Amino acid sequence: MKAAVNAKYGPPDVLKIIDVPKPVPKSDEVLIRVHATTVNRTDCGFLRGEPFLTRFFSGLFRPTYLCLGNEFAGEIVETGSSATLFTPGDRVFGFSDTRFGGHAEYMVMGEREGIAMMPAHYSYEEAAPMTEGSHYALCDLRAAKIAPGQRWLIYGATGAIGSAAVQLAKYFGAEVTAVCATHTMHLVQSFGPDRVLDYTKQDFTKLPEQFDVVFDAVGKRSFGECKSILKENGIYMSTDLGPHSENPFLALLTPLFGGKKVLFPIPSISKKDVEFLCELAETGHFKPLIDRTYSLEQIVDAYNYVETGMKTGNVVITIA
Repeated sequence: MKAAVNAKYGPPDVLKIIDVPKPVPKSDEVLIRVHATTVNRTDCGFLRGEPFLTRFFSGLFRPTYLCLGNEFAGEIVETGSSATLFTPGDRVFGFSDTRFGGHAEYMVMGEREGIAMMPAHYSYEEAAPMTEGSHYALCDLRAAKIAPGQRWLIYGATGAIGSAAVQLAKYFGAEVTAVCATHTMHLVQSFGPDRVLDYTKQDFTKLPEQFDVVFDAVGKRSFGECKSILKENGIYMSTDLGPHSENPFLALLTPLFGGKKVLFPIPSISKKDVEFLCELAETGHFKPLIDRTYSLEQIVDAYNYVETGMKTGNVVITIA
């Protein structure tokens, strides 16, 4: 089978499309013919081994995962001897940052891992980007104990995480202020926030009002900058380590003193989470935002584009 392989850490140019053996499912696994996958920030970090902390998960000196791609949509073609949850022909989607493998024609997943049936009306290209950004968002929303009536400000509302966070926060009943650039305001409004702010014309950290949660979904503003717009017991969250990698440390220290605090939850995903996202998609409460689509042969171009930091939503890879 064809796969995009990186035998060493480095820029997108280290990726090579080569023929590799098709994986064989274990007894509790399924073999998936991948029809679509994505390139995202997680893939980019594991490709370069940056920040260095990543290498404690991806391999200290050389990559453990030679074929990246943590989310996928495809068709079950074979099941292990004890696998009973899926049958050949089932259309599935899911997420795996413990083994990756989506940037290939075939991959294996444990049937009880983060995999579920696709929304009935979705194409493979629409289903592939349903889990990466949304599971980060879902993890943070749950960590902040989101509840109806809370006031949330979400910065970076057009990213894979931010666009999912706006939709999920509204589903859970929060009052949402979304922050984005001028040219994407109409798009963000379609996600259903209560208000959309243009960060090129207004510094949201100078707002006269306060929020229960400020969620920086692009990692560009610090806790210190956002403190003034947090309520007395407000929460700041970011998808980035922050200046001088301060956010994990602040997440340990700030809860000790009461008042405003930083949360930096470790993301995780379960089969139930993937099924929940499918349910939201089928009922119209969540739809992943897609920016561009590339073929597997264009995957270097896809990585280069994602690394510009200018993508809107998700970048999909189709595998013929």
